Amino acid sequence: MLVAKKAKASKKKTSVRREYTKADVKELRAHSKAKTPVTKIAKLTKRSEGSLRQKARTLGIGLGHQR
Repeated sequence: MLVAKKAKASKKKTSVRREYTKADVKELRAHSKAKTPVTKIAKLTKRSEGSLRQKARTLGIGLGHQR
């Protein structure tokens, strides 16, 4: 007897976009000054590393450990 397996339809995760508030920007600047690692900032703010790096770039500030 053959048992047919059901093919699972892959669900593509949609990205949830949240705008940066003034408080978010202030927090990002504080982390920049403290040289907090980007991975740690990402977990605290619940944002991706790429998102944080892009925002820091537009603000003209550095993020994480600079050598």
